[in-house]
Amino acid sequence: MGDVIAFPLHRVAGAGATLPAQQAISTEPGAAPANLPRLSQPAGKPAPLWREVTGTVLRAERQRQQRTLAQVAGRAGMSVQYLSELERGRKEASSEMLAAACGALGLSIGEFARQCAQSISSVSVRPSGPVLLAA
Repeated sequence: MGDVIAFPLHRVAGAGATLPAQQAISTEPGAAPANLPRLSQPAGKPAPLWREVTGTVLRAERQRQQRTLAQVAGRAGMSVQYLSELERGRKEASSEMLAAACGALGLSIGEFARQCAQSISSVSVRPSGPVLLAA
């Protein structure tokens, strides 16, 4: 079984209920590229945003393939500026846009999600409460 990635709980203002910010997921150990960047989290700082994680993984894969922004953007059917903003974590991509970028890089959505999970696993801590595992 893979690693469990825990996400912090956040209080909803005025509601008094605690809701999970994101769900924990299970990852399969193994086949990620060794040079996959790890996002670091200094003490006291919040976990990285999903858009930053996805952008880091997209940029790492594009650079690993030694391809330009223009090559990948053209194949994905998006502008160079938009792909650049995705890679820098400035835009929150829809699932369709992420699928297009991954397709242009020859990366399956499953592999992309696994790489994203691995890149944030170093900033996670073991959960102190309930955990939802993806099957």
